[in-house]
Amino acid sequence: MLAVGLTVLTFPPAWGEQATPAQAAPAQAHQPGPAESLYLQLNSIGLDPARVFTVRGASLDRSAIHISLESGTIAFTKDVLGRITGAFFEGDGEVLLAPPNDVERRSMSLFTGMAILEERFSTGYFRFNDNSAAELQPGLRVAEDPQAFIAQWDETARNLARADAMRLLASFSGMLPIAGETISENTAAPRAADPGDRRLHARLQGNKLGVFDIFFDSSADEQVEAGQTKTAEDGSLYYDIWTSFSIKSARSDQTTLRQTLQTLPAETEAQEDSILVRRYVIDAHVKPPKQLDAEVKLQFEVVRGGSRFLGFELSRFLQIKTVEVDGRAAEFIHNPAVEGTRLARSGNDVVAVILPEAARKGQKISLRFVYGGEVLAEAGNGLLYVGARGTWYPNRGMAMADFDLTFHYPPGWTLLATGKPEPVSGPSTQSPKTALPNAGDEQVAHWVSERPIPIAGFNLGKYVRGTAQAGNVTVDTYATIGVERDFPKPRPPQSFESDAPSVRPRIVVPVPVVPGGPVTPLAPSPARNATAVAESTARAIRYYADRFGPFPYGQLALTQLPGPESQGYPGLIFLSSYAFLTPEERQQFHFNALYALVELVPAHEAAHQWWGDLIIWATYRDQWFSEGLANYSSLMMLQERNPAGFRAIMEKYRRDLADGNKDGNFPKDAGPVTLGNRLLSSHFPEGYTAISYGRGTWLFHMLRSMLEDAAEVDARKDPSHKNSEEPFARSLRRLRQRYAGKAISTRELLDVFAEDLPPSLRYEGKASLDWFLDGWVNGTSLPKLELQGVKFTAKENATVVTGIIRQKEAPEDLVTSVPIYALVSGRVPVLVGRVFADGAETSFHLSAPVGTHKLLLDPNDTILTGLK
Repeated sequence: MLAVGLTVLTFPPAWGEQATPAQAAPAQAHQPGPAESLYLQLNSIGLDPARVFTVRGASLDRSAIHISLESGTIAFTKDVLGRITGAFFEGDGEVLLAPPNDVERRSMSLFTGMAILEERFSTGYFRFNDNSAAELQPGLRVAEDPQAFIAQWDETARNLARADAMRLLASFSGMLPIAGETISENTAAPRAADPGDRRLHARLQGNKLGVFDIFFDSSADEQVEAGQTKTAEDGSLYYDIWTSFSIKSARSDQTTLRQTLQTLPAETEAQEDSILVRRYVIDAHVKPPKQLDAEVKLQFEVVRGGSRFLGFELSRFLQIKTVEVDGRAAEFIHNPAVEGTRLARSGNDVVAVILPEAARKGQKISLRFVYGGEVLAEAGNGLLYVGARGTWYPNRGMAMADFDLTFHYPPGWTLLATGKPEPVSGPSTQSPKTALPNAGDEQVAHWVSERPIPIAGFNLGKYVRGTAQAGNVTVDTYATIGVERDFPKPRPPQSFESDAPSVRPRIVVPVPVVPGGPVTPLAPSPARNATAVAESTARAIRYYADRFGPFPYGQLALTQLPGPESQGYPGLIFLSSYAFLTPEERQQFHFNALYALVELVPAHEAAHQWWGDLIIWATYRDQWFSEGLANYSSLMMLQERNPAGFRAIMEKYRRDLADGNKDGNFPKDAGPVTLGNRLLSSHFPEGYTAISYGRGTWLFHMLRSMLEDAAEVDARKDPSHKNSEEPFARSLRRLRQRYAGKAISTRELLDVFAEDLPPSLRYEGKASLDWFLDGWVNGTSLPKLELQGVKFTAKENATVVTGIIRQKEAPEDLVTSVPIYALVSGRVPVLVGRVFADGAETSFHLSAPVGTHKLLLDPNDTILTGLK
């Protein structure tokens, strides 16, 4: 009971008595259970006419967040489980949010124009699971006209309630009656919520910034977040995350601004999941062109007990029929994703399963889901698309588990899945590589993962198969005779010249002329090129296996996917129809010059079998290494046989970062690679691609070049130091051996490369790449480097060179390892060493060969500098 002024805020004792007709579930055949009734209340809770107050000088503080309600009116929501869970405010308020490091301050400034958010607001909707109402108590007085305020804002509050309903259900699920109890048994002493679970969501109407959100959530990997829904120029809707960060140590609500602004690393420590799913057994019936019906059994171990709420992701196109916990029916809620939430940004729904009682640490529990829906899309020509991708089965994100998959599907189709095909009993079953059964028979395929994998997938089509061999690994490619219905149409027969922007000379391919006129190009047929794609991918696998270690799985299947995008699963690649085009067909369609190297697409996806499937990322801030390293792996192979093509692509990535748009914004400023999917924003719709692929690829090229140069200089000084295995590949092999089947952070990744740093690469004498992490991985700059004041002094057996390296258009604390080459008449440039350019100007003193008359700074373009 909370007394405020002369008004007593009373809480009804029983949660079950709170549902009103307006809050009850829509008319439906079944009777809502306790969890669903609670969810429906939380989903549309309105304002309480008995709890409307004038407010003056009240505030809410959560770590770096300070929200002050200086003057106005506030109404609290009606009770749920005897608790106030929200409030609506109108008046004069201010929010102050201070990001803790340079990365987050730059991100905040990009969207708001302020490194520290300081914004006044006129209305605010607050949702919470803690004692926020009590915190505001000292500033409250009884309002004079509560009914007018309720009439104006109650409907708005009900509409806004939906966004936080599922999260609050997770908080309060422990207060529900356990199996076998009745509501009356809980009336006298309702269970308490977890006091360590704190959630505050403020949706504010800023005076300058418009509507935006502030979050504090103790259960999240990053407890503080601010963002806004925004429409880009092309009309697409984005959710821009202004800042998001974790609080590494507990701070009191009275933390001063000076303390808050201490520099913290831009890293996230992933919180341990409360459960560990060890095995999925899935039995699916696939009915082209759209329907999927499935039964999923999973076994998990409770790592952190105390909760009754289990959340899973599942496609919004699938509807659950039954959920069982250890063989007993359990309550579940399948909730549509809500705009502005992380789940909405991933495009999937959440399924909440309510356990019969609180889970105990170490407990082993089995779940069974039965569901179905139209989750497939038919693209034409026997080509399907599994729209749900990783969420066609209930999952908790990327986590290693064993999968046992059985698929039933009609004759005439071929189905491929993650894992290894296993024989199944019955006359109508068969391996995907055998002949089709008689018409009318059902096909059954059984796939079992060879090792724990992070995600499972499948694809279905009327394919033609091509095969190649990579050592003892069989590479099969499955493609259809034709492309999808909405595939681009070729230009009319003529001399085809690419008119797309390119850093390479445009390629002109004349069409052969024969009597009667030009030859009409054949319609694209991926099946014609299936074997060539298999052979190209097999070459990539052999290349990677020699450098990174054996291919992680027994075989690899590449299946055609409609559209321009590709995606890799363990042992299974969805390969874009575009990647099956021959060079001549790519010219027909006027693809830009980079598509002349389209064979890099299967090579890129094959590299993900190591980077992204065998080794996964720890948090979204580490996801960049998967794309950057997979991409660079494919380019390493290209560099050996086509150096000019390699340089063209790297230069293209540089230009993609440095070319400003019509508003003067540069993609490089979207943020560092460690922002992950946050790079995809209304300001920079192409930011994720430019940064994660472009800058990420350059970062690995810089690392590799540094290690190679140091090895070359060391071997020149002492031939016994020469190693047949290049240092970059050696580090990647160690990475694979140490982290196979695990998640890795960016710091752990760089620590592996730092283990063998030679003295010449030890900044300030430390065997660490922290300088590279701080300035380059967590940085955005493209500096320009210049040599100044170079002097040559002839010695008996060498030339001493001195000078200054200037770093322009870069932060003052940026450190760059710069290779310097000596030019001697009649000889190719010789690497004389690397210098750490630290700040705006750095002097150096090196020994060069006799006869050196000129120095060249990074002539091979191994540093991601700005455009020259």
